[in-house]
Amino acid sequence: MKVFDELVGQQHIVKALHDAVTASRTGEETQEMTHAWLFTGPPGSGRSSAAVAFAAALICPNDGCGTCVDCRTAMAGGHADVEVIRTEGLSIKIDEVRELLQRVAWSPSVGGWRVVVMEDADRLTESAANAMLKAIEEPGSRTVWLLCAPTLHDVLPTIRSRCRHLQLRTPSTDAVAEVLTRRDGISPGMADFAARVSQGHIGRARHLAIDESIRSRRNTIMKLPFTITDIASAFRAAATLVELATEEANTQSEARDEKESQELAQAWGQGATGRGMATGGSKALKELEKEQKSRATRMVRDSLDGALLDIATLYRDVMMVQAGNATVSTQGTNSANGAQGSAHTQSLINKELAHEIAALADRLPPYATVEKINAIMKARTNLSFNAAPLLTIEALMCALA
Repeated sequence: MKVFDELVGQQHIVKALHDAVTASRTGEETQEMTHAWLFTGPPGSGRSSAAVAFAAALICPNDGCGTCVDCRTAMAGGHADVEVIRTEGLSIKIDEVRELLQRVAWSPSVGGWRVVVMEDADRLTESAANAMLKAIEEPGSRTVWLLCAPTLHDVLPTIRSRCRHLQLRTPSTDAVAEVLTRRDGISPGMADFAARVSQGHIGRARHLAIDESIRSRRNTIMKLPFTITDIASAFRAAATLVELATEEANTQSEARDEKESQELAQAWGQGATGRGMATGGSKALKELEKEQKSRATRMVRDSLDGALLDIATLYRDVMMVQAGNATVSTQGTNSANGAQGSAHTQSLINKELAHEIAALADRLPPYATVEKINAIMKARTNLSFNAAPLLTIEALMCALA
């Protein structure tokens, strides 16, 4: 299996990258191959997967065969000439970029290229972005920069003007379902459900399909709007949503945090004979705790953002019914796989809630549905600007009441 085979619904991107890999064999910068690339696309479109696959193909002697040592280590993040920068905190700071610039100044040690993949270029602080700009303006002769961001506007104009831009598309529901069935052995019914409600986000679709607890949490979140009847119920719904997001983040981070702390303490000599940790160990642990706290904050906000997107799909379905683009069958709904009666069109995302959606569509005027979707998008924006999560969600739920 070649490295580009996992890019779902991105044939236009695969062709451009194949052409670039072929051109790179000459070692010269051409119209097809350049030293800086910017991959953009909505969450789940696979922009970081495309960048890593391109990096593997560049250093592979067989143009990305997917089976050689170079391909496998590059895809796993362990190749000496491929530097993958991921941030789990809220931003990428200038100190991290300065350390990166020192490393990428080295010549390739194994392959013909030294490749830097930055998965969250939109999280660069302004000072960090300016520090990186000089390296992109004056790159090493065998260095390639692959930056990833949701949109062009998330990257400084001075950086994006020096990069070749590739725009990824959201994969279709059918394409995501086919990948889940073929690659992960998921049943067709469950694959269709996961692909539909994840809106083309391949990673999220896979987690939904294989983890019952994630499906249960989503089901609880999707029923919250139906419980909001007054201000008191709005505050209860907000508390429930924030609690679910925090619980999900804590579940993911607690065991990992403890393991990281133990490994760092052992690296500084804790548990060995003598006086314990070497000088500087306590400071290193405090720095790690600071990073873990920043990561936990981001995980809560990411979880809330995903929940708000799910709720937005509910009101999108309400709008579809109000516009006459979806009808609800009087037959029962098969909640196991989201199948609906034959009279139900295929335009609803949340088919399993079709009757509740129809009732809400009858109760709300169409302009109110649009206002509620706008309120959800505003709450997402506020969260991205570090607004207090609970206050933001409480304000949103009051707007939905």
